[in-house]
Amino acid sequence: MKPKVIKTKADCDAALARIDEIFDAKPHTPEGDELELLSTLVELYEDKAFPISLPDPLTAIRFRMEQQGLKPKDLVPYLGSPSKVSEVLAGRRGLSISMIRSLVEGLDIPAEVLLQNPASNLKLLLPFMRGISFPSRRCSNADGLRVLMGPWGKQKK
Repeated sequence: MKPKVIKTKADCDAALARIDEIFDAKPHTPEGDELELLSTLVELYEDKAFPISLPDPLTAIRFRMEQQGLKPKDLVPYLGSPSKVSEVLAGRRGLSISMIRSLVEGLDIPAEVLLQNPASNLKLLLPFMRGISFPSRRCSNADGLRVLMGPWGKQKK
């Protein structure tokens, strides 16, 4: 197989078949170089064809808790108090910069995951949310999600 940019599933399948054939090639040989090139091309194709988005911060925290067998009380050193832990895990409180620093350093959760703007995920829901009133918020604006605070969902002027 002549190495080329992989654009289709058929191209990917052919490259994977060739990788299986030369999998045990020694490095710095023609087959070893071909193996390295094909592996890189397959990786690029898969990254483009099957992107994996980052988990939201709460999902990442819960996953790390499960991995390390942690209970909510074990997060107190990172989040500050039992009530803050409860609020964060319930989604009622966002993460502060000091919480993020502690989680990055103490639990090794990537900062890029914890620093995500949770509202950015809501952009997909915007067409469905325009004009919906909530008890203390009103969502509107077709250009982006803007939350206006006001009593009983009335828009502030």
